[in-house]
Amino acid sequence: MALTNISHIARSEGDPRVVRKGPSSMTEPDTLARALGWLSIGIGVTELLAAERLMRMLGLHGKEGLIRAYGVRELASAVPTLSIDKGVGLATRIAGDALDLATLATALHRSNPKRDNAAIATALVVGITALDLIAYVGVKAAHRRAPGSGRDYSDRSGLPRGQRASRGLARKDFQIPADYRAEGTVAPKIPALAS
Repeated sequence: MALTNISHIARSEGDPRVVRKGPSSMTEPDTLARALGWLSIGIGVTELLAAERLMRMLGLHGKEGLIRAYGVRELASAVPTLSIDKGVGLATRIAGDALDLATLATALHRSNPKRDNAAIATALVVGITALDLIAYVGVKAAHRRAPGSGRDYSDRSGLPRGQRASRGLARKDFQIPADYRAEGTVAPKIPALAS
């Protein structure tokens, strides 16, 4: 509601006033997918900018380049997740979660002094993976068309009288609207161009 009120600043006098917003066309899975897309951006930026610190916290020394690559992957998967192709973005997020879990599994060995941190990170990634799966299934179900309900345009034509009858119609009977003509007071004021 606050953004609706702020939008009144840009309205001209006489414009209709927005009293309240209408219903959203976004489903709950769409909203979850959008939240996961923004989470991808946050994780991606963190992995790019703080790879060394993350690796120290998890006991995975020497994998900073890999984590930066994962950051780029997170940012790349955020784009379709925040767009109309949410299913594609969520599928890439799920594949990325599998890579993250495989990488974290290497930090769960007993000789790692940061094993507890790696276990917490693994639990977080498992939880995020569950959310990704829920969002993916929900988005696919919400935007799926029932079999046989696809649109059939085979009986339509942009040329209602057929292609042959439509040839030349734009040139034949074409009249320039009066307000498009440069006559009267306008034409004499247009500087003459070199002929």
